[in-house]
Amino acid sequence: MMGFQTDSQDRLFYSFNLEDHIPQNHLLRGINQCLDLSELRQHLASYYSHTGRPSIDPELMIRMLIVGYSYGIRSERRLCEEVHLNLAYRWFCRLGLEDAVPDHSTFSKNRHGRFRESGTFRWLFDEVVRRCMAAGLVKGEGFAVDASIIAADASGPRGISKGEDIDWTNPALNTRAVREYLEALDEEALAETLPRRISLTDPQSSWTGATGDQPFFAYSTNYLIDTDHGVILDVEATPVNRTAEAGSTKVMIERVEQRFDLKPERLIGDTAYGAAPMLAWLVEEKAIEPHVPVWDKTERFDGTLSSNDFQWHEAANEYRCPEGHALRSNWRPFKNVRTHITKADTIIYRSRQSDCADCPMKARCCPNTPFRKIARSVHESARDVARRIATTPEYQRSRRERKKVEVLFAHLKRILKLDRLRLRGLAGATDEFTLAATVQNLRRMAKLIAQGPPLHGIGAPA
Repeated sequence: MMGFQTDSQDRLFYSFNLEDHIPQNHLLRGINQCLDLSELRQHLASYYSHTGRPSIDPELMIRMLIVGYSYGIRSERRLCEEVHLNLAYRWFCRLGLEDAVPDHSTFSKNRHGRFRESGTFRWLFDEVVRRCMAAGLVKGEGFAVDASIIAADASGPRGISKGEDIDWTNPALNTRAVREYLEALDEEALAETLPRRISLTDPQSSWTGATGDQPFFAYSTNYLIDTDHGVILDVEATPVNRTAEAGSTKVMIERVEQRFDLKPERLIGDTAYGAAPMLAWLVEEKAIEPHVPVWDKTERFDGTLSSNDFQWHEAANEYRCPEGHALRSNWRPFKNVRTHITKADTIIYRSRQSDCADCPMKARCCPNTPFRKIARSVHESARDVARRIATTPEYQRSRRERKKVEVLFAHLKRILKLDRLRLRGLAGATDEFTLAATVQNLRRMAKLIAQGPPLHGIGAPA
């Protein structure tokens, strides 16, 4: 039969408990168990005045931002609306039904002000990593590194090609992102290495077409993860170029060692991290096994001999061709010492023209030159270490484990909806990437802890 019509008159009293209306398996319940912000107020104490009106609780703003990045809500205005309406969000942010939600402008003031000045997002990220370590989710044996391109909040048509005059004193360009860019020019002397195209909206972003689509302005987010459970140990925002990505790897490895006393036995990466200086740093300075393909452009595909067809003799400091002839550098010990090291940190080894003139393999070795020369990197010994590792079963396992970084990037873009930045400037990109990585670790920890204690790891039970 037809039900009774409900009375629309407001009730005078309600008995309502938010705790009873949040499912036990809700994502925010798991994150709440893993999150500890008890030291946040102490961390920010020196950035608040001791007089005046009380400000918004910083823990409330951090919790709201975690909600936003967990569910792909990065607009502060929309985030405030969602927290106002959603019971689970209110519960996680420790707001009652009648508690007011902060205005969206409060986030901008704190995010670009005291949160950035105090490094609050980095502090939060480090605290979450320590919680992951305490839960036994970090083994510390193998690290993997990779980078992913994220579009900047900058329009391509608003870009200026290299060589065009830019009036930075124009009031229309007096934005936070432009000021940060000009400060970086003064501090790092970047004026002589201007990119081929620069955005007037976000000058620190890079003009790239690396994804195969139409070129666009973007940044790279770099992840350093522990391969055991895929916990992100460090994150770094950089311009989109191979040199910056390799440099960020050194920064992240050093920072993880300093802050968490962790140094891996092996580092897994793709060819972008296989340049000779990077391999030398890993092998000679850090004693880390490079499970990385060697960046090598010496392979030939025209039927002629490549440098790999020549044998290196360490004791004699020379190469030997397949016919047994020597290729030596112009270095002569105990005489006029001259090392022919090029700008690419290579030493040139040459054969004697007389050896090549009547050689039966000349047509396959050096058909267009009177002698053969080979450029050997000053870090070739480190490259040889990487080549030997590439022949081992452990290397094949590392190739499979590297996919864990790619899975995190797919999760970042498809689930957390971070395929385009909202904040501008390198500092803005750093804030967004750090918050997103923090949330990914919280989600991972909440999921794994719910499945039971880990069997191994730094903080696992003995």
